[in-house]
Amino acid sequence: MDMLRGGQIAEAGLTDWRKLAQGLHARYLVDDFGAGARFVTAVGEAGDDLGHHPRVRIGAAYVDLELVTADAIYRDDEGTEHVVEWVTQQDVDLARRISEIAADQGLEADPASVSEVELGLDTADSATIAPVWAALLTGSAESQGRGSPSDEVRDATGRVPNLWFGEADDQGTPRQRFHLEVYVPPEVVEQRIAAALAAGGTVVDDSEAPGLTVVADQDGNTGVVCADVSASAQAEVFAAQTD
Repeated sequence: MDMLRGGQIAEAGLTDWRKLAQGLHARYLVDDFGAGARFVTAVGEAGDDLGHHPRVRIGAAYVDLELVTADAIYRDDEGTEHVVEWVTQQDVDLARRISEIAADQGLEADPASVSEVELGLDTADSATIAPVWAALLTGSAESQGRGSPSDEVRDATGRVPNLWFGEADDQGTPRQRFHLEVYVPPEVVEQRIAAALAAGGTVVDDSEAPGLTVVADQDGNTGVVCADVSASAQAEVFAAQTD
């Protein structure tokens, strides 16, 4: 099944859901663990009907859901097909059904609270070092390049954050090579950056804001606040802000 582009996801109008990194994410608020369990049971039954299921994390006051297709089809500029982890129409269809179930059960969505963290490592030779990180993070060599046309390391069960590799020279210049990518909904970007600045951080690169904003702590360590603006229903508004 073909992957969906950001504009297609935005057109779906999934008000309960936000596109973070590779998948669709939602949080529903529940009164207690039992209410969450009943909701998850109903979601599971809906998934059985569609032959597709979300990743689920349940707590005493919330249920977090992620929808992503493990074998989506991505076509590069040369027309070559790649199997990737990404959002497809089946994710959109199940997201709509889950929103209906939540409404029937009187549950409130809290889309602004969803987030996803990934690891970034800059290197000049990802093919050489990726097997080491695949083994350390997941214990499986198969996690290298899983669901990605690159050397990115992804655990099939989602136990650990994804690790992707950025470009770096091989001159041995001392610099930070590891950093965190914090994915948040577009409407949360300004608040998240403001909170970091209030805590003593500084913005060191906002040339690609609001999609990517690099923030440094007092020691100069950097992290990136990321938002998939293209998949937002307010994509045109955010695009206008960067013009």
